Amino acid sequence: MIVRRPALRGRPTRVGAGAAPSWGVRGNRIGWIAAASAVALAAVACGGGGKDGDTESRVEPVPSSTTTTATLPSSPTQLVRPADPNTAAATLLRVERGLRDPSTSPEQRRVLGWTQQLSYAALSSHPEWDLAVFAALPADLHDVVRANAGAGRGVGGITPTQPRLPRWYIRPPLAPEQLRAFYAEAEVATGVTWAYLAAIHFVETRMGRIVGDSSAGAQGPMQFIPSSWRAYGQGGDVASDHDAILAAGRYLAAAGFTRDVDRAIYAYNHSDRYVAAVKAYAGVMLADARAYDGYHAWQVWFAGPDGTVLLEEGWRSPDFR
Repeated sequence: MIVRRPALRGRPTRVGAGAAPSWGVRGNRIGWIAAASAVALAAVACGGGGKDGDTESRVEPVPSSTTTTATLPSSPTQLVRPADPNTAAATLLRVERGLRDPSTSPEQRRVLGWTQQLSYAALSSHPEWDLAVFAALPADLHDVVRANAGAGRGVGGITPTQPRLPRWYIRPPLAPEQLRAFYAEAEVATGVTWAYLAAIHFVETRMGRIVGDSSAGAQGPMQFIPSSWRAYGQGGDVASDHDAILAAGRYLAAAGFTRDVDRAIYAYNHSDRYVAAVKAYAGVMLADARAYDGYHAWQVWFAGPDGTVLLEEGWRSPDFR
């Protein structure tokens, strides 16, 4: 695994066996889908981020309660995704327990999220590991792991590996507490449960990290096509997380969210696999809201012409406008 850091413009960090991202197709627009299988849980996994032979077989350095900020990894490229089911189970156990531990610091949660992303990428691309992984995990984590891995597999493979790096700018997301406040505001205003808005935000643009129009002209952190934005944006800024989250709530409410959740999400993105993934991520967060912090830390990995690369926060395509 190559762990050099890229120039922030045009040269991403290449990782031989990381998580692989992909595009999600939404009717006449394309949005980012975070897929657990290869991700990016949220962007759509293309089904491959390198060969297992590129990965060391060791447990991810998951922080414990005694880990200090100074000893934490400073980049996801310093982590290695599991190369066997026993390592995957051990890592997921510590990750999921750590995310739900109220004593875990924000810095530790960030590293846990990076590790979680790579671990689910490995598990989602290896269904033959399932029996061994679930046998090694305590029963109370089965639903969580099944939901995350299933979501990644469900949205994986919608599109092939892309022939070129995207015309994107990768920005740091807003703080998790600030985004949670936006989701809560939208829930009060529209009746759309906060976790579904968070899940859509997550799968579309990795909670606002990805800046760039789709090939069909979808815009902003919730990926609205211009006609839908005119109908639901209420004069707001399509590039604003706050305004886009509120607009997504209005869109889902108009599509009948309170009567039929599946139908409303399908109206947002005409894909049964997308619907299943959004519901899976939302369900995990509704079961324990602290799971949100893990998803918030997930990064943007891209399966491009030279393999799977990490597009770090601050990375900008040379032709981004």
